[in-house]
Amino acid sequence: MLDNYFPILILAVIAIFLALVLLTLSRVLGPYRPNKNKLNPYESGMDPVGEARERYSISFYLVAMEFIVFDLEVVFIYPWAVRYLDLGFGTFVAMMVFIVMLFVGLLYTLKKGTLDWDLKQFKS
Repeated sequence: MLDNYFPILILAVIAIFLALVLLTLSRVLGPYRPNKNKLNPYESGMDPVGEARERYSISFYLVAMEFIVFDLEVVFIYPWAVRYLDLGFGTFVAMMVFIVMLFVGLLYTLKKGTLDWDLKQFKS
């Protein structure tokens, strides 16, 4: 049984070895001339202003969490949809409960105004 995984193990060893060799060669052969401008932080073509520990609006984090939830929803629904006819009625009911729970969560976040990006809210 482990004979089937031997080519994958060889491929992984070769990939790790090649990565280490190329990293070492770039460090040894490549130029390394640091200066003040190269070592400055750089973000989006603009010089950083203020501290790195600035507070962000909670709305950014809530939208990110909603994106993750609905992204994971696809991970569960897509395989179910592909095998829909092969699976039984119990799986259909379980998926409907899952979809209803996600829909209730979406309604809750809409009611709380998480997705409402009105500019009046940010003018304080």
